Amino acid sequence: MSKIHAVVLAAGQGTRMKSKLYKVLHPVCGKPMVQHVVDTMASMQVQDIVVVVGHGADAVRAKLGDDVTYALQEKQLGTAHAVSQAAPFLQDKEGTTFLLYGDVPLLSATTLSALLTYHEEQQAAATVLTAVLPDATGYGRIVRNEAG
Repeated sequence: MSKIHAVVLAAGQGTRMKSKLYKVLHPVCGKPMVQHVVDTMASMQVQDIVVVVGHGADAVRAKLGDDVTYALQEKQLGTAHAVSQAAPFLQDKEGTTFLLYGDVPLLSATTLSALLTYHEEQQAAATVLTAVLPDATGYGRIVRNEAG
């Protein structure tokens, strides 16, 4: 198994939540959503965890502490831009990098380990984990062809 790194996107304001609390800091089972994501990565013995912060950066840093590296996305210019903010922290690293959202607290280490195993077995350049939902309103889309 290769070395594992992670980028956790936590820069969004979360305006659809209709709350003054930043989306990734909303508690689930007693801790912020983003903490669940970071804890899952830590349980998988990830080498580097880079958390991309923006809106509420100081509050996110205060909750997560010094166990992760922070990349600042000063202007929210989209997901690709957020990912690019983490690039300087991982550019010389070898291995596999997970790209995760900070608001997916129920994504388990078991699921991510299976994804990593599949990724490595396929010798893939990239592997995407998706879900099929009866109502995907508000989520990004993966358009599939007749082969899936």
